[in-house]
Amino acid sequence: MQVGIVTVGDELLAGDTENTNATWLCDELDARGVRVRRVTTVPDETGEIARVVNEYHAEYDAVIVTGGLGPTHDDVTMEGVAAAFGRDVREHPEAEAWLAERDGYSADDLDPRTTHLPADARLLPNETGVAPGAVVESAYVLPGVPSEMKAMFRGVADEFTGERTYAETVETPEPESALLDRIGDLRAEFDVSVGSYPGETVRIKITATDPETAESAAAWLRDRVEATDAEA
Repeated sequence: MQVGIVTVGDELLAGDTENTNATWLCDELDARGVRVRRVTTVPDETGEIARVVNEYHAEYDAVIVTGGLGPTHDDVTMEGVAAAFGRDVREHPEAEAWLAERDGYSADDLDPRTTHLPADARLLPNETGVAPGAVVESAYVLPGVPSEMKAMFRGVADEFTGERTYAETVETPEPESALLDRIGDLRAEFDVSVGSYPGETVRIKITATDPETAESAAAWLRDRVEATDAEA
């Protein structure tokens, strides 16, 4: 399964808020064997949301959209997703009934748009907040508040499946450029994918479809690179 992620918010593009939702979702999906192909952050603009969601819907099995749900002037995500699928945003009876059953909340206290969803959308209840989410064809629309997003995603997580992978990490103080030949030999020796990430040390991530191959490949490489001080 291949997925695109769209995070919505002017505050993300301005650097006022760290985009932890994208990182968390990528980690969760990777653990389920789902391949995240692209992550895009867009402003609180209906046209931009619709354009990217439409593109991802055409290219991937599912789209996850986070942020911009609610009744305020810049909460336009539902309108953008609806536009991507040529739908209207309208009163959603199931969302209204769900809100009426919530303790501590009254529809009279909230903007009516709180329970407006794209036509024929599937309701995703928000167990830790007010604004509901929705599923529109392949698009899953989740809140931007991290605690709300995580709770809502967990409710649909089983709908995201793929071939699980297993990863091992090897660290070395050697420069990345000096490792190229050994990484090439590693790929030739084992059926694995390899990523290298430089920093204070070089972190080499080895990924395979079974744990034994990942472990064997990591052991092979550890025997051929300089160990870090912690491993020496």
